[in-house]
Amino acid sequence: MDLKEKIRTMREIRKWSQEEMAEKMNMSLNGYARIERGETKLSLEKLEQIANIFNMDALEFMQAANSGTYFILNESGDNNNSVTYYGNNELSAIEIEKLKLIIQNKDNLIVFKDELIKSKDELLVQKQNEIDSLKEIISLLKAKS
Repeated sequence: MDLKEKIRTMREIRKWSQEEMAEKMNMSLNGYARIERGETKLSLEKLEQIANIFNMDALEFMQAANSGTYFILNESGDNNNSVTYYGNNELSAIEIEKLKLIIQNKDNLIVFKDELIKSKDELLVQKQNEIDSLKEIISLLKAKS
């Protein structure tokens, strides 16, 4: 995600119009729209101004724009702050491998669980046979007395 997309996305996440953003930056709507279209080179001063509007450090804002992944602290007056994650839909090769391992282990766990259930059922049958045998021994002992 490049910088202009990041600026637009951050504005849209906050449900601000371009007009509201231009007002926050003390500039014209056309001037701000050119920033979002990438037609204007951003000065460090403008970049810092935009980052401050989004409650971010300029460097943090630039790094988040380059990664396509960022977090936003949603501050509310009732001290119920929450963090929202936004990211691109592309998974790295490492993330894909991790997901494959999770799925593979899940399948292995299902097989293991099935084997445990089968063993449990066999043990229950065995225990029931032992109980039946003991009951028979008890009845034979009672008959002899």
